[in-house]
Amino acid sequence: MEFEIKPQNKFSFGLKELWEYRELFYFFTLRDIKVKYKQTVLGFLWAVLQPLVMALLFSFFLGRAISTYTQMEMPYLIFAFSGLVIWGIFSSGLNNAGNSMVSHANIIKKIYFPRLIIPISSVLVGLFDFLMAFVVFAIYCLISKVTFSWMALLYIPLAVALTCMATFGAGTLLASLNVKYRDFRYIIPFLIQFLLFITPVMYPASIIKNEQVAWLFALNPMAAPLDIFRASMEGGTLMVTHDLISILSSLVLFFVGLVYFRKTEAYFADLA
Repeated sequence: MEFEIKPQNKFSFGLKELWEYRELFYFFTLRDIKVKYKQTVLGFLWAVLQPLVMALLFSFFLGRAISTYTQMEMPYLIFAFSGLVIWGIFSSGLNNAGNSMVSHANIIKKIYFPRLIIPISSVLVGLFDFLMAFVVFAIYCLISKVTFSWMALLYIPLAVALTCMATFGAGTLLASLNVKYRDFRYIIPFLIQFLLFITPVMYPASIIKNEQVAWLFALNPMAAPLDIFRASMEGGTLMVTHDLISILSSLVLFFVGLVYFRKTEAYFADLA
């Protein structure tokens, strides 16, 4: 008797198969977390220190200028910290997912399991870092008397979900490209740094006065999650039209990444 293993439909997420192998999510995520913080003195505290120190640096050098120019009501340190907390999911997840297929090449060659588990687990590592950083961020907001509105119960999970979706789309696309073109191993860190400066992490989107440029920036998949996350705080407002464009862009990126991953995954064991 012969069995033929066929790839999933290009537009299918393969939820049934992913559920059957659900224990691997725990295995890969826990393994990646342990490897990330192995032999570090501060361990998990790095997940908090990285966004906090970056926020302090940007606050020291740019805080006064940006606050004055934009007449920002929110303290700039809170603004920057909030942006870096949610950005951490994207930057960490994109870096891990983009290199995930190459770094797990030995496992891919030996056994079969849904390949999507690897980049998804990489995104979950970024989500773990976010949860740790968010606890410190929420405590700091409480100390600074910056309160969350009741809409935070909706806005924060929505912002995190949109961030994970954008990270998954970009991560799977880069993971597939990185298997075939190893140049992407060097492109990914540069790409993350570049995206940081064209994403409203350290500055509000309202700082862009040119209408055409503002619409162009709205195509950034991370623009909506940042805006929605900050709107969860008391007094925050949404840029609804720009956010909808950003969400649409994120959906396109999600499906492009998924389709390309499905198209190329049959060759991963040969090229990895």
